[in-house]
Amino acid sequence: MRTLASIGSPPASSPGTTMPHSVCESRRTPSASTEDRYASSSSTAAIPAEYARVRALVQRVSEASVTVDGSEVSRIGPGLLVLLGIARGDTEADADRLAAKLLALRVFEDPDGKMNLNVQDAGGELLCVSQFTLYGDTRKGNRPSFVDAAPPEDAEPLYERVREALNAQGGMFGARMAVALTNDGPVTLLLETWP
Repeated sequence: MRTLASIGSPPASSPGTTMPHSVCESRRTPSASTEDRYASSSSTAAIPAEYARVRALVQRVSEASVTVDGSEVSRIGPGLLVLLGIARGDTEADADRLAAKLLALRVFEDPDGKMNLNVQDAGGELLCVSQFTLYGDTRKGNRPSFVDAAPPEDAEPLYERVREALNAQGGMFGARMAVALTNDGPVTLLLETWP
């Protein structure tokens, strides 16, 4: 089993790293430093509409789980692990289009061994984890910039909208997480919605 420790949460010792939103579901972990963590991510620069899109890294898995502070908060068997990124300017319509695409995605084998079944056809489960680092920009320098990612107050409602549309399990929004998975195939796809 491959474990991605603290996926989506930069190390605390990385000064200057901005964190528009963290991984996971709506059980947000409040803390006195939360606003300070996200404050540096704000940007007044307008993001062109053509670049505003929801982004998902999808992996077909035989199992996947989320652990927070040593306690497992979610687990699925065979199905899809969805790492979901929300960009500045993304809308409910973008979220709905991506959710529909994820449910229709045919990445499971039929009796003939061809990828013809979607996750519901295959009787699979879904785990959806918010992942702002999908919008990390390393074109300038070696430290990722996350200014294109939506701030938490915008990202969380859209993340929840997608998760609920998928009827998926999640994690703990704002918490430092460990995501474990066994990729089946391997099968990994990057999905985006465009205006």
